[in-house]
Amino acid sequence: MEHFFICPYCWERISMILDNTEEVSDYIEDCEVCCRPIELFFRFSGENLVSFEARAMEGI
Repeated sequence: MEHFFICPYCWERISMILDNTEEVSDYIEDCEVCCRPIELFFRFSGENLVSFEARAMEGI
């Protein structure tokens, strides 16, 4: 599923494909614009995205 969010560093709108095969996911992905690492946390219920959070990593 494609999801759009705002980078917590450069404030650019980013498009990302989220994998809904696991109910809960958390991982680190670099921003496609500024290349800084973003902590991503999201949760699915079936095919529906029920929560999403993109956070700047501490100390970076």
